[in-house]
Amino acid sequence: MQHRNVTQVQDTDTRAARFETHRPHLRAVATRLLGSPTEADDAVQEAWLRLDRAGDEQIENLGGWLTTVVSRICLDHLRARSTRSEEPVDAELLETSDDDPGPEDATILAESTAVALAVVLDALTPIERVVFVLHDVFAVPFEEIAAIVDRTPVAARQIASRARRRVRPAADAPDPQALNAQRELVSAFFDAARNGRLETLLHLLAPDVVVRADAAAVALGTSPETVGARAVAEWFSGRAAAARLAQVDRTWGAVWLSGGRLRVVFRFTTEADSIVAIELIGDPETHATLDLEIEPPQRRARTGHRTDSTH
Repeated sequence: MQHRNVTQVQDTDTRAARFETHRPHLRAVATRLLGSPTEADDAVQEAWLRLDRAGDEQIENLGGWLTTVVSRICLDHLRARSTRSEEPVDAELLETSDDDPGPEDATILAESTAVALAVVLDALTPIERVVFVLHDVFAVPFEEIAAIVDRTPVAARQIASRARRRVRPAADAPDPQALNAQRELVSAFFDAARNGRLETLLHLLAPDVVVRADAAAVALGTSPETVGARAVAEWFSGRAAAARLAQVDRTWGAVWLSGGRLRVVFRFTTEADSIVAIELIGDPETHATLDLEIEPPQRRARTGHRTDSTH
């Protein structure tokens, strides 16, 4: 067997030193994806072997490259595990102790937290799990995640949104009574807006209410920001005829549809019986991340026939 020369050994040592600076992050990613510190170590070691074979001379962003490699390795493990229907979590890490943990136990506790998260994430498909963990836990941009899971950035956003809905605990569900009260408040706001009842709008809005719009909504004709009850009431008065009530991420808001196409989402923040903020979202990619439940158009009798009240 031909031995590597001194230069090759030095290159490997330098590469190994660079890799070690990224190891804690890579291990954290792999542990949260796989739910097993042992499997995480194996995934990280495999990433090192791939780096050592490929070399790092042409890699501009080593941290990003390694995160991609580890994530793909973990995705392959998750898919294989799903096929075998194996239990992914190291059971011994779920055992608890009555002793107060010391500083030396910090790493074990961090791993146990990751395992607890993995128990919740077991409800997800392998791709949902990878997208959710990378974005919501490690703030990896959807553009980078898309390349890892072979999806478009828009599709990655949709996958993350679906995953959030699946892992969201039932305890987080809004109180039905509070939700009904919010619906009445939002409904009254749009009814007053459509009919130009300025004083009613002023009564429903908090004095310091703020309306913010994203760039896409601004392009459709609204202001980036409007502050104060009177300014907001005057802007909405006589408008919003086509708005339809909708639940937006399980709180009440509204949507504007044009030609069957979603154009703007109105997300409301309310406190007690007042509206304190309204967010106008026109960006289609953001729409894809929202959990929307649009109410059917309300119909009412008028002069012997029925008409759609949203027009």
